[in-house]
Amino acid sequence: MEDRQVSELEWRRHSLPVQAESAVRLVDMKNRFIGVSILLPYCAHASQTDEHELIKGGHDYVREILLSTADTWDAECRNFTIDYANNTFAKDGIPFRYVSGSIHYQRIHPDYWQDRLMKIRASGLNAIQTYVPWNVHEVAPDQYNFTGWSDLPRFLSLANEQGLVVLLRLGPYICGEWEFGGFPAWLPTLKKNMILRSSDPTYLDRVDKWFTVLLTTVKPFLYENGGPVVMVQIENEYGSYFTCDSNYMHFLYNKVRLILGNNIVVYTTDGDGDGYLKCGTIKEAYATVDFGITFNPENAFKPQRDHEPKGPLVNSEFYTGWLDHWGSSHSTTKITDVAKSLDMLLNYGANVNMYMFEGGTNFGFMNGANGPSLQPVPTSYDYDAPLNESGDATEKFYAVRDIVSKYLVLPPGPVPPDTLKGNYGQTNMVFVSTIQDALSTLCPEGPINSIYPLSMEEVQHYYGFILYRYKLKTSVQNGLLETDGVRDRGYVMVDQLPMGILNRNIVTKVNVTGSPLQYLDILVENQGRIGYSSSINNNTKGIISNVTLNGEVLTGWEIYPIHFEYIVAVSKSLLRSRPKVSGNLKTPSIYKGKINIIDAPDEPRDTFLDMRPWVKGQAFVNNFNLGRYWPLEGPQVTLYVPAPELKKAGDNELFLFELENSPCDNSDSCSVTFTDTPYINAPPHPKKTFKQ
Repeated sequence: MEDRQVSELEWRRHSLPVQAESAVRLVDMKNRFIGVSILLPYCAHASQTDEHELIKGGHDYVREILLSTADTWDAECRNFTIDYANNTFAKDGIPFRYVSGSIHYQRIHPDYWQDRLMKIRASGLNAIQTYVPWNVHEVAPDQYNFTGWSDLPRFLSLANEQGLVVLLRLGPYICGEWEFGGFPAWLPTLKKNMILRSSDPTYLDRVDKWFTVLLTTVKPFLYENGGPVVMVQIENEYGSYFTCDSNYMHFLYNKVRLILGNNIVVYTTDGDGDGYLKCGTIKEAYATVDFGITFNPENAFKPQRDHEPKGPLVNSEFYTGWLDHWGSSHSTTKITDVAKSLDMLLNYGANVNMYMFEGGTNFGFMNGANGPSLQPVPTSYDYDAPLNESGDATEKFYAVRDIVSKYLVLPPGPVPPDTLKGNYGQTNMVFVSTIQDALSTLCPEGPINSIYPLSMEEVQHYYGFILYRYKLKTSVQNGLLETDGVRDRGYVMVDQLPMGILNRNIVTKVNVTGSPLQYLDILVENQGRIGYSSSINNNTKGIISNVTLNGEVLTGWEIYPIHFEYIVAVSKSLLRSRPKVSGNLKTPSIYKGKINIIDAPDEPRDTFLDMRPWVKGQAFVNNFNLGRYWPLEGPQVTLYVPAPELKKAGDNELFLFELENSPCDNSDSCSVTFTDTPYINAPPHPKKTFKQ
């Protein structure tokens, strides 16, 4: 077909890839057909979204790209690169700027992945960023899982369906306030004094095996192969770590290149300071920075520009909120400040990823902690993000959407609705068993016998709770039990009567009283491994040193790993002990209740479990571990219960493992409340139960 000469049309060749072989339908300002132009050669293609972004960027005339049909699409024509000359990314040869949001698949129920990705796309974002947590995919050495909550391929496919490109943060270290920064808890057991995030041979051997599996899994989802992954990050904020090991960073980079090839963009992320970038970067990977609200983009990006004189400006973590710790106030960030700063960054031409766009939940035992003194992160990872913990669009969401719409075209249609919330009212709870009387069910393999206490890692029980038992040989009256090795919180009992609480590096002594042959029990809670700083190398849990009584080292222990996956099998028996009371403590015990969900088309619904006036413990719905509760400590009071974990109709079982003091008084029953409203911003309790 011959090109038609159109004098009234100003043709701007730079608006399309000069290499593109595409049919371009030309229209004038009144949308009248003018002609078709064929551009030669090469086969980079532009999507309709790309063209809309070009129009939004100030082009005078509409150019409608006629895309190849799916059956003739050549995946080899897809490419995503860095255009250093023009300080931008290029997607299929066209200048591309991403506005992205962080979402962690392991923190969101997999039945809701599509809903959240649809909402992210509806906000105007064209990209998402997510971590790959090693510890949810390799729960034991060489045992890999990419199903259910760990189905990374499905998550990437869903992102692709929404037209979102993916910035994939491979690790192996991720931080993210996730348990152990994403490392498997078994990893340090392979070698004494292993230095993580270094060229330690044993560490590198396991990283090599893991990356082989991970990268092979990811490769089909690269953009060049028809998938959504356009960039991969190695490590995370490595410049904040003490090792400063460039050989290690090159090992990761070379492994990525070996399996993913030479086309994928590999990048690093560090704080916006020269000191961070000095150790966190290697010349082969593109250096990006992270920072929160700023009203001076030029100053904020100066460290990146000093290390990357040319190329796109990237803030890989623009903080929309912040994390919480037990015992501290809920962190919030002003909506107006987030919107204003985002507007300034985008106006400055930057690529921005908002951390977080939805925070989600640390279900189970997978919350992380900060150090060096232990600061556990709550179950909620709401983060004051644009989408709240249960995935609802907040005022911040719409403020962000308004800003994004100035730079990218919003997709058609409304924002998907919030999920329905259920107000199921009170649920009566009935005492079932003390932890000691449930040991035969929760530790069916029986105890491990040891002269001295063994850590959780040594008995290969890495999360949750473990009970240490010693049989008293003599009578003890107000004896001094002492150890500085409890990691992290130890409930001391004699014959099931509470004696006190040992607390990591804070409370190391408890007075005990007992008779010969009575059991001295120490129930230890692992409150989550530290995931930041050099403290990640000191994350052993359980009891990690000797225990003395009146100065004498106690020997001859029974150790019971507690397996709460069996909690639904714990049954009430008249032969079982009642909880014993000492001061404001009761024997740690299990309670059970039933929630009745009506048989209706819109049931069950998401709901929130209000844990007041319970004190501290773990909650389970239908054998699903909702996470830790500690309403007295705050700021989190309610636990998010995703509807997919509730049965369609009939009885749903709720189990509570209360560690300190249930509200049941002397009766068998008490209650909790299921509400339709979250409460995660309670003021911290003036009495720090966290520090006893």
